[in-house]
Amino acid sequence: MTTPATQQLPCAEGEFRQQFSSTRRGARLARHLALHQLSTWGIPYGTSAFDAAETVVAELAANAVTHGCVSGRDFELRLVLSRATLRIEVSDTRTERRPPGPGDLAPPGPLAESGRGLLLVEAVADRWAVLDRDPVGKTVRAELDLPAGLDGGRA
Repeated sequence: MTTPATQQLPCAEGEFRQQFSSTRRGARLARHLALHQLSTWGIPYGTSAFDAAETVVAELAANAVTHGCVSGRDFELRLVLSRATLRIEVSDTRTERRPPGPGDLAPPGPLAESGRGLLLVEAVADRWAVLDRDPVGKTVRAELDLPAGLDGGRA
């Protein structure tokens, strides 16, 4: 079920999908629109689910524009809310540069200026994976199990 970002859902299920320019501004806009969508779906600001989703979207969008950028091509953010899970997917069109998957991450050196984003995703997501994207590119998918107290994502 595709739902516009501003429409209230009649039930605790929905999907948000948007393409963004592969720029720092595009990554920032993706984060802001994702947070707005979470709020629209009734996932309250300041809850652990909201904070985890904010971290995942910010890190995956930043990675897409930093490591997955192909000149002239956008990246895509997709959020899928079900009664018990929030799935976050960020896709880019760069096939030859693939990040390590779950369990394969090596911590960066203490003075490294990058290399911590997927470690954060691994720390806050319940599951995550790197998938091939058809016809070209890759998708990094993270899933967050929603607490029962949110009533399937609604406050």
